[in-house]
Amino acid sequence: MGTVFSFDVRGGEPGAVSAALREAVAGLHRADAVFSTYRDDSDLSRLARGERTVARCAPELAEVLQLAAEAERLSDGWFSTRYRGSLDLTGIVKGWAAERAARLLAAVDGVAGVSVNGGGDVQLLGMPEPGRPWRVGVSDPLRPGALAAVISTAGAPELAVATSGTAERGAHIVDPHTGRPAVTDLLAVTVVGPRLTWVDCWATAAFAMGSRAGLAWLESLADIEALLVTAGDEVRCTGGLAARLG
Repeated sequence: MGTVFSFDVRGGEPGAVSAALREAVAGLHRADAVFSTYRDDSDLSRLARGERTVARCAPELAEVLQLAAEAERLSDGWFSTRYRGSLDLTGIVKGWAAERAARLLAAVDGVAGVSVNGGGDVQLLGMPEPGRPWRVGVSDPLRPGALAAVISTAGAPELAVATSGTAERGAHIVDPHTGRPAVTDLLAVTVVGPRLTWVDCWATAAFAMGSRAGLAWLESLADIEALLVTAGDEVRCTGGLAARLG
């Protein structure tokens, strides 16, 4: 998936946690083997070339294809599984894989809190300590090293944070309606919600929409909050984001 993953697991018997970590890491490697667009032998590449049907691919592929189709429907096509004419699930698979790893770790007896960070997108479950929530800093795209906000999981047993933008990777987000890089007034969109699978998709889709349409659409989604930073150094937020700041 071309990124670095980190894990923070609180509680649980050390041996059981270590075994679960090995399983989680193996799952991430398997996801890369199934979904990579850079590997000719991945199931996704073989499917795109017509060498395999979905039924002959790993079952995870059918699952993610179904989720991606739902994301495309809910975003009115602003989230897409096509890139330059080819099937590409990059926009959903990292969040899906990180969320799956986090839930596997949280299922270990005695584990009280889990944080899985995949390239800056984070799935949080439980709490790191009794009475203390997880906190995630959101980078300011205009001021390297500074934070635009801090997200807290206070009152939320599960929370995910994902950001899409041009600060680190340049103009890599495509407008699926034109097939060209998205031209918007935005520098970054950070989306907060229970599941990383979805907030990762919604951040990408909202960025491609632009600040006005993107903010209005995000406001319409249940259990979703967001922070948008424009190239004009304007910060726009959904109405309920303040409850998630800490």
